[in-house]
Amino acid sequence: MANTITVFRIAAGIVLLFCPVFSPAFYVLYIAAGLSDMLDGFVARKTNTVSRFGARLDTIADFVLVVVCLIKLLPVLRIPAWLYGWIGIIALIKAVNIVSGFAVQKKFVAVHSVMNKTTGALLFLLPLTIPVLPLKYSAIVVCAAATFAAIQEGHFIRTGRE
Repeated sequence: MANTITVFRIAAGIVLLFCPVFSPAFYVLYIAAGLSDMLDGFVARKTNTVSRFGARLDTIADFVLVVVCLIKLLPVLRIPAWLYGWIGIIALIKAVNIVSGFAVQKKFVAVHSVMNKTTGALLFLLPLTIPVLPLKYSAIVVCAAATFAAIQEGHFIRTGRE
């Protein structure tokens, strides 16, 4: 059941490619995909069907949804240069964390901290706020949370706390 929910997220992401940005269909699919992201892990835990395959499928579904959203949103958003710089710094910290995880723990380390989950939730909400709040303001909140989460993640990886 959980994997079916995750496959739905992949399908919803692909269908989003064909929806006009900020249309009712876009919002319905986007929100449904986001809810499925919260639901699949919950269902897997409650039904005792957590699996390595399910975890990988979840990662693939997340990747598909993020890439589709970038494809749809980047062409219509006016993103200030400073925001690209800040996103680049966050990406650099995350890249260092990946390398550190391999160096310290000899494996790919995914930290599911409260701050990482909070950042994910804020990032999910960001496209929903664009029609009512200028990106230059909402992005500050998301980037500040993401920066803190990335630094905290690096600390957890290097100290062995996942």
